[in-house]
Order: sequence, then structure tokens, then C-alpha cells
Amino acid sequence: MMDWTDRRCRSFHRALTARALLYTEMVTTGAVRFGPRERLIGFSAHESPVAVQLGGSEPAELAEAARICEAQGYDEINLNVGCPSDRVQDGRFGACLMAEPARVGDCVAAMRAAVAIPVTVKCRIGIDEQDPEQALDALAEAVVAAGCEELIVHAARRG
Repeated sequence: MMDWTDRRCRSFHRALTARALLYTEMVTTGAVRFGPRERLIGFSAHESPVAVQLGGSEPAELAEAARICEAQGYDEINLNVGCPSDRVQDGRFGACLMAEPARVGDCVAAMRAAVAIPVTVKCRIGIDEQDPEQALDALAEAVVAAGCEELIVHAARRG
């Protein structure tokens, strides 16, 4: 969704239907915390309902970013554990976190403690040589125990 689900795309999608939950492009915790917020996470009221998709792997940073996004008016916080890009993997977020379900659970728990809106996770069925059933089960158990309200699964695997 990177480079696609920007404000113009979301406005177009909203014109197609009023019922869909729209998602932002993935925004890193550092960008939310220190970048130009209006440009990076700003949105128009007509886009609602809209979820912000965060990229990160540090629970405290994700909690802070989630608080900022909730204050911006987002309806949901979504943690991206599905992006397979090399650039994202080098930053230790996205699909590589499928290998660290306990860390993802810690991230979700920190965000749940920080905000009142739903916290969700988007993932893949697994990465590399992981057994998809075991990998997905481990991640699902960790995030549900941490308070994740919805797990969105992209039925693909990286690698």
C-alpha cells in the first residue's frame, strides 16, 4: 500500500463507498513522532472511518505514535507485520516481525495501554521457511493475548 493509499487515493475510495474502512500508507514510528505530521498522517474528515498503519518494533515508540494518531482522530491503529520490502526489513519492522511473535505481542500490549481505539495487526501467513500454520498460530496467540482486536492476514508468505 506504500505510495498508493495517500490522501488522494483514500478520497477516491471514499467516493466509491461510505462503508469501507480505509487505511493509510504505512508510516514509521519515527516519522509520526518527529516528522511533519500533517503531511504524513493528516487526513480529511470525509475519509473516515480511517485506520493508520504503523511500522515499528519498539513498544514504547509504537505506544507514543499510537497516542499521536489517536489524537489526530484516527478510528483504528494497525500494526504492519506484513510488508516484505527489503527497506522495511532493514528497519526491523514489517514481515520480519513474523519471526518474533512475543515482540509483536509486546508492541500490541503497549499500544492497547496507550489508546482507547482498536489496535489491529496485519500480517502474512509466514516468512521464509516458516511453517505457515505454526507461524500464524504463534503470532495470533501472542497478539490476541495482548489485546489485538482484529488480525488481518495477507495469504502470502515472504521468501
